[in-house]
Amino acid sequence: MIIELVIKFGLLFVAMTVHEFSHAFTAYVLGDRTAKFAGRLTLNPLAHIDPVWTLLIPVLLYIRSGGQFIFGAAKPVPINYWALRDPKKDMFWVGISGPLSNITLAFLLSLPLRFLPLPAWLAFIFSYLILINLLLGVFNLVPIPPLDGSRVVASLLPERLSRQYLLIEPYGFIIVIVLFLTGFFGYFVWPVVIYLLKLFGVGL
Repeated sequence: MIIELVIKFGLLFVAMTVHEFSHAFTAYVLGDRTAKFAGRLTLNPLAHIDPVWTLLIPVLLYIRSGGQFIFGAAKPVPINYWALRDPKKDMFWVGISGPLSNITLAFLLSLPLRFLPLPAWLAFIFSYLILINLLLGVFNLVPIPPLDGSRVVASLLPERLSRQYLLIEPYGFIIVIVLFLTGFFGYFVWPVVIYLLKLFGVGL
């Protein structure tokens, strides 16, 4: 179980690192150097670790699920809204880039899994990494601040409504935890993940 936990933690770190790097890179391309100066424009997982969401939460979920499930989040990438060239429009791309990178990586990993005769251990790693990437990507599309979906929604709302909508951000993680514990996300996240797994031809 310890070896399996280490492997699954490593795969979770890969998915989270890709996610956060995509935010940092997109912001950098669009004019904001904040993440670069903060050392977050890197594929080094250590730069993205959050003690609670990257370490504590995944361990608790792993124990609670009897070793069947692990999930977590990285330290948010700092973004300076006003440093972007077109702040309102560019926040859409900064927000969507993380989830899109995970879903894209899951699709790319599904190709060798479907069409190549991979060893069993490598097929397991690819399958689990696909699942983790889809979970992370779809989960972050939920439009609750500070999840990425809220950035996308805020960029599409009129300025006044956008500001009001983002006022709930200080309570966002509390809302997310409550919804997670009550099973609410099972009605949104899992069905989308299962649909994407079927679309990519991946069976778990």
